[in-house]
Amino acid sequence: MHKSLTLFFISFIYINSYSQLFVNEIDSDTDSVDQLEFIEIKSESPNFSLDGYVIVLFNGSSNGSDSSYLAIDLDGYQTDLNGLFLIGNNNVSPSAQIIIPNNSIQNGADAVAIYQAPLSDFPNSTLATTTNLVDAVVYDTSDSDDENLMQLLGVNLQINENDNGNKDFESIQRSNNGSYFVDTPTPREVNEGSGVFLNGINFNFDQDSYIEGEQIQINFTTEVPLQEPITILFSLEYQNFESSDYSDVNSVTIDSGADLGSVLIDIVDDDIDEGDEDLMLSLDFENENFILLNNNQIIRVNDNDYTIADYGTPIDPTYSNVSNLFPENYYSNLNGLAGQDLIIALQEIISNTDLVRAHSYSDVKEILKEADVNPENSNQVWLVYTEQARSKIDFQTTSSSVGKWNREHTFPRSRGGFNNISADSYADGIDQYWQTNIDSLRHANSDAHGIRASDGPENSSRGNKHYGDYNGPTGNLNSFKGDVARSVLFLSLRYNGLDIVDGFPDTVGQLGDLQTILSWNDLDPVDDFEKNRNNVIYNWQNNRNPLIDLPEIVNYIWGENYGDIWFDNLNVSTSQDAFEFYPNPTNGEIYFNSYLDKVEVYSLNGQKLLNFKNVDMLEINLEKGLYLVCLYKEGKSSIHKIIIN
Repeated sequence: MHKSLTLFFISFIYINSYSQLFVNEIDSDTDSVDQLEFIEIKSESPNFSLDGYVIVLFNGSSNGSDSSYLAIDLDGYQTDLNGLFLIGNNNVSPSAQIIIPNNSIQNGADAVAIYQAPLSDFPNSTLATTTNLVDAVVYDTSDSDDENLMQLLGVNLQINENDNGNKDFESIQRSNNGSYFVDTPTPREVNEGSGVFLNGINFNFDQDSYIEGEQIQINFTTEVPLQEPITILFSLEYQNFESSDYSDVNSVTIDSGADLGSVLIDIVDDDIDEGDEDLMLSLDFENENFILLNNNQIIRVNDNDYTIADYGTPIDPTYSNVSNLFPENYYSNLNGLAGQDLIIALQEIISNTDLVRAHSYSDVKEILKEADVNPENSNQVWLVYTEQARSKIDFQTTSSSVGKWNREHTFPRSRGGFNNISADSYADGIDQYWQTNIDSLRHANSDAHGIRASDGPENSSRGNKHYGDYNGPTGNLNSFKGDVARSVLFLSLRYNGLDIVDGFPDTVGQLGDLQTILSWNDLDPVDDFEKNRNNVIYNWQNNRNPLIDLPEIVNYIWGENYGDIWFDNLNVSTSQDAFEFYPNPTNGEIYFNSYLDKVEVYSLNGQKLLNFKNVDMLEINLEKGLYLVCLYKEGKSSIHKIIIN
């Protein structure tokens, strides 16, 4: 025990005698998406060169093993007139000199350390050490002390960022005497004392977003009026948004005695559908008497050259504008079959080892951009569940899903027993694929028939819940329910090992609830959006969802027609002549040109209202309004709008 105390005391003296540079403030836990994290370091003298120094973050969790998870090279930087240097997320204000992604700094028990050593000394998973250590802080957010991490770094105190019970809005700060306290965050400000005043530069846009061809006004302000004029250089270039996309303006001058300067920039209106883009205003201004209060702000520029499809969205559907594009005899082998024989014949079509292709999970992102395209704007995808559109470029690439879209497995992976492999990380296009068969359950992970574009937070809300337990967001219009029903029913046909069952099972490979899913199939009939989606996926995977092409076949597999012989006369014309009816509008009586096997009447939001069998006329007793009638004859179906006066 005495030897350990002696070693600890020597280490403590070593660190403090060496500390020309020290950790001055840490904010590791800021909000739900951790976008205001920062680490502030301080030198004892102003304008101190940081060449040769490195910041290292250590993970004190059981998985982290007190080893490094991030190292930041400080070469080429220096502290400011107050001896301060800031590393933080892009939304931190004042702006950080080094920007790190949101949610980069772990909450604890963890550590931040400064070393005088090259970056190469600290690859990820480097065990914490006192070798070349300048300063270290071990911290937590109401976690148990990590005694081992403290010993490895030679410190005797672990500081709780949640010491005042408000960790999301407080930081750990170093006082002038070397102790630490918890208070409201003060990035780029002296923790105790006034320090040298640095005039803050701020900017704002006149709109939250822009449309190609509009004019951007950017206003630049300073905290106090200037004693002499300054010129600020800037750029708007970011990703695909280039200098050719806006007028040649790259600076603004604020005059002496003023605290405001403005600039007008034209967004070039071309005739090219480039998709929506983001610009980023980045300031290039270095003056030790000023500080940037914000920087690197991203603003959306919406392309006005998008196309509009000739079919409707799921909440404003059309039913006869899109054709099912499959070969003439694609389903011919189904005729005359019933029960299990019909199921096997379907499986032989959709799991054909000579034709069907499996693509990588990364490829699915590109498939969804085409398959789930918003009919009203080709630069957007339509999101399942939330029933809304979102720009294609808002695909989730970080841990934060707010405002982003991602890939939703209608049959959750944890329930299906499939997941990514390393090759799923590569999007290699339509011409690169794996061979697959009915037993290739792993390929369900990237089967686009079972994956939809989804709002990120709503995807998390659904999680791996069964349908029926999960029914979509409050107030949804039911427009997705038939789509996801036919999606998971397809997967249960396509892959051995997947099954749709009654109730809410816990068995891997099973998804519920079958009765809910079948009711959703009836509630939300196949529309043009779903038919177009089927056509797109067929182009990639060489298989179709037959439950979309042949909606009535659902009843022959799971419903009242199980065991009945299926017949789909592909030689009969698919024109609407077989389904003629009159009058329309009507006072309630409808006459058909021949007997129909079945007629169903739906409300516009997909609710089945009436059901008739073997009829050549109907008397419909409904309130005045617009309805949908689904007509069935000899395995074929047709959907029409009808007005009741």
